[in-house]
Amino acid sequence: MNLKTGDKVVVICGKDKGKEGKISQTLVKEDKVIVEGVNIVKKHIKPTNGKDGGIIEVEAPIHVSNVMIVDPKTKKRTRIGKELDKNGKKVRITKKSNSKLD
Repeated sequence: MNLKTGDKVVVICGKDKGKEGKISQTLVKEDKVIVEGVNIVKKHIKPTNGKDGGIIEVEAPIHVSNVMIVDPKTKKRTRIGKELDKNGKKVRITKKSNSKLD
């Protein structure tokens, strides 16, 4: 998986197509990510000793194939590549502007 927590991504298909957000969590084994403000679902909570029950809205995971990273320079969606830097360490780069990602 080329995406990391904190990356800014845009949804490219589904009910939330076009929405942008930051990745708050990555689920590597399932190939899914949780994006802030995207794929909101309602969850029913049973009341327990200290908490009230009710219906809350939470962000559900979305498959990584349905999101693309936003290029920091051009502010458009782009693919990710990998390149070796001067020290021989692999770094992620964007394909559109060839800039490094943190």
